[in-house]
Amino acid sequence: MQELFTVALFVVVLALIAFEVMNRTVVAILGAAVLISFGIVGQEEAASEFIDWNTIGLLAGMMVIVAVLDKTGVFEYLAIKSAQWGRAKPGRILILLAVVTAFLSAFLDNVTTVILMVPVTFLIADALDSSPTPFLLTQVMASNIGGAATLIGDPPNILIGSASGLTFADFVFNMSPVVILALPAVLAILYFMFRKELRQSENSERIIAGMDAAGSIRDATLLRKCLIVLSLVIVAFFLHGALHLEAATIALFGAAALMLYARSDVEEVLRDVEWPTLIFFVGLFVLVGGLEVTGFIGGIAELLTNVGGGGSALTAVIVIWGSGIASGIVDNIPFTATMIPVIQDLAQAEDLSESEVRLLWWVLALGADFGGNLTLIGASANVVVAGMSERAGRRISFLEFLLYGIPITLVSLAIATGYVLLRYYM
Repeated sequence: MQELFTVALFVVVLALIAFEVMNRTVVAILGAAVLISFGIVGQEEAASEFIDWNTIGLLAGMMVIVAVLDKTGVFEYLAIKSAQWGRAKPGRILILLAVVTAFLSAFLDNVTTVILMVPVTFLIADALDSSPTPFLLTQVMASNIGGAATLIGDPPNILIGSASGLTFADFVFNMSPVVILALPAVLAILYFMFRKELRQSENSERIIAGMDAAGSIRDATLLRKCLIVLSLVIVAFFLHGALHLEAATIALFGAAALMLYARSDVEEVLRDVEWPTLIFFVGLFVLVGGLEVTGFIGGIAELLTNVGGGGSALTAVIVIWGSGIASGIVDNIPFTATMIPVIQDLAQAEDLSESEVRLLWWVLALGADFGGNLTLIGASANVVVAGMSERAGRRISFLEFLLYGIPITLVSLAIATGYVLLRYYM
């Protein structure tokens, strides 16, 4: 009875989030409170066992660093430079902005990256006298692909890294090659699909050339300090195994050091932290904990074992495609949080080797990250871009996003499948 109630509650929460009936943070916290109130999960148990404080700390630390970095104007500089390098050719600018976004998303989280890039993208689209939609859709899809390359680039990776103990270097070594393969294919498809909308106006070259990229840097001294601290943080991520420090400790140490070094207004910086996102994760962890204690997670692991056979190539393919499609339907963050204990139970039940378990983590990450491009609600970055676009007067509908998301997701998942089979099974 408890299992049925918990599953039903989880489905209702996912539905409310997917169809944007209520704010996702409110829904997640309300669902967690219901589970605790009915005694399915104890309050102390939720805080000590199910809430992944490493993930929360990593996200919070990186949010602080990005909040300080944003004050330098470096994101506007990169966007304007991309437009000028593209010589006011909409197609070239589309590709360049997407590449910049993908690169930034690998070292910052992709939600933050698109928040910082979208306003300048509107400015450039206006200068080109072009619709902003091709640029926005290409950027957000490139962001979801690029974020897959590292531990900190995409929320599913952060969740998986925290649960599995995989390092920043592990993610770069195993995930970045497939990102390098998938990104050009994705950009080529989007360029082809948007080619009729990418027409150059008469005055666009003059307007773009007249933009002052250097003038967009508001504080060069602060930028230098931010880049020094961010570089040290990324190096520490690579070395965190040798340093015996968790990723959250490194991120929070870097955030505190940057605020001290830059003499930032702490209250102002903390106002820019995405607290609703952090609270959403807290509620989500408790909800998934409820599924775990009632035995639902173990049932899914057993089913996956019977169908795929533990660490087989078939299991890897099932996880990639199943994760990709499911992530597009229910948002890749809650899906990944649900699947993590499934992988853990599967590894224990089948007595899988360390290399076989690692492979399951990689295929889960690939499916969740790439599957986020399927629908408008597949990844948090998609929802953020759609909201910002609608506030600017250009609504991106669910069906419009789906039209481009289906081919992009199918191609990227196919590339990921080929990569996994060739690298790990041949």
